[in-house]
Amino acid sequence: MNYIEAIILAIIEGITEFLPVSSTGHMIVASSFFGIAHEDFTKLFTIVIQLGTIISVIVLYFKRFFQSLDFYFKLLVAFIPAVVLGLLFSDAIDGLLENPITVAVSLIIGGVLLLKVDDWFGDEEGTEISYLTALKIGFFQCLAMIPGVSRSGASIVGGMTQKLSRTVAAEFSFFLAVPTMLGATVKKSYDYYKAGFELTQEHINLLIIGNVVGFIVALIAIKSFITYLSNHGFKIFGYYRIVAGVIVLLIHFFVQKLTII
Repeated sequence: MNYIEAIILAIIEGITEFLPVSSTGHMIVASSFFGIAHEDFTKLFTIVIQLGTIISVIVLYFKRFFQSLDFYFKLLVAFIPAVVLGLLFSDAIDGLLENPITVAVSLIIGGVLLLKVDDWFGDEEGTEISYLTALKIGFFQCLAMIPGVSRSGASIVGGMTQKLSRTVAAEFSFFLAVPTMLGATVKKSYDYYKAGFELTQEHINLLIIGNVVGFIVALIAIKSFITYLSNHGFKIFGYYRIVAGVIVLLIHFFVQKLTII
């Protein structure tokens, strides 16, 4: 991975992490185009630069993170399903992370669902998140273990199925991203450390740049997304996912194989 590739991947992460379009899916496709998706450092990079986007949530919602212990307990409850299922299916998940076809199919299916979600749940206006609601949202978030299924999209829709408004569901999804992404970063970093992977100074520089770029871009993306979502809903993201998924399939089968060699 070179510095240009790192910056591009970080921009993709910052834009897509909190949009219902799958940041992991986009980075798998982008890194496959660059021919670096199979590299161990690339896999580590795409996880670790999530720290920058985590910090953007904390900065934007700083006061909300100090509202009550109840807030943290609900985040913990919502986080538990990802911990359990992530540990149980870690190897299977890693096996999917190099497959653009999985991403493309997930993008298309998710896109079709997003075209309908406003009609199904768009009129809900609930603001109260119970412990049971938090747990259910946590299970919805686990769908994002399949590459191409957006973590934010799954958890936002999960919140809307529990009669939360789009804005409240989206903000809780952002808050839930902090322990979820932090946990994934710590686990993946430990796995690579245990396997004997050593970071060079260039690797460290790339990670620093990636986190800084991801942080700045995510700040803009979150504020823009909340405003747009409140006023217009999910349809545009549904159309985008379908188009993106079809393009990936066409490129894979007719232009160049996005397979990892």
